[in-house]
Amino acid sequence: MKKTEQLYEGKAKKVYATEDPDYCIVEYKDDATAFNGKKKGTIVGKGIVNNRMSNFMFRLLAEKGIPTHYVEELSDRETVVKKVKIVPLEVIIRNKAAGSMAKRLGLTEGQELKCTVLEFSYKCDELDDPLINDSHAIAIGAATEEDIAEIRKLALAVNDEMVKFFESVGVELIDFKLEFGKDSTGKIILADEISPDTCRFWDIKTHEKLDKDRFRRDLGNVEEAYAEMMKRIGLGE
Repeated sequence: MKKTEQLYEGKAKKVYATEDPDYCIVEYKDDATAFNGKKKGTIVGKGIVNNRMSNFMFRLLAEKGIPTHYVEELSDRETVVKKVKIVPLEVIIRNKAAGSMAKRLGLTEGQELKCTVLEFSYKCDELDDPLINDSHAIAIGAATEEDIAEIRKLALAVNDEMVKFFESVGVELIDFKLEFGKDSTGKIILADEISPDTCRFWDIKTHEKLDKDRFRRDLGNVEEAYAEMMKRIGLGE
């Protein structure tokens, strides 16, 4: 399958049409952004890590019965995916307090939560992706009540599988972001990516951060952290 016209370029990926209207090719970039694009930089090799790790995770989740947009990995940076219409919601799953939730609620980073938290934010860069609830999403037409129910079910199933998998490789899944889309039949499926860009990964024993927080917070060793995550899941040297 070959690229035709470029359909979209985001902060981390380019999306191309193909000769088949039901499929696209995603190309992952090394560009790095944080705080909704306010901080910019480059993480060398990030595109390779995010592409290959996302595909690995999508294959793993598909084996567990979770539908995804993944079709075929073409190269280190390019993948064929099902064309979807993205539901304009970011779905954030939190297993421990960190990041904006810790700041917003005055919690300690890494604090235990009494239950898993699922949050929605409205995908809109101009508004800095504001947090919204189910009623907001339905009221503005971002999703239907049925969409929300299906997304919740799938997101929590993804969390269950990912927590178990990453624990098995010595990594704690603190929180992460998912996106969902509708395929040509209207079915909601998991899309976007699963990577150190979209997840907070901590070493279980040392609590060392192995994700984009190293870039956000100027902690250094960013490339090394991404490479370590590849190694943990069996894709790196």
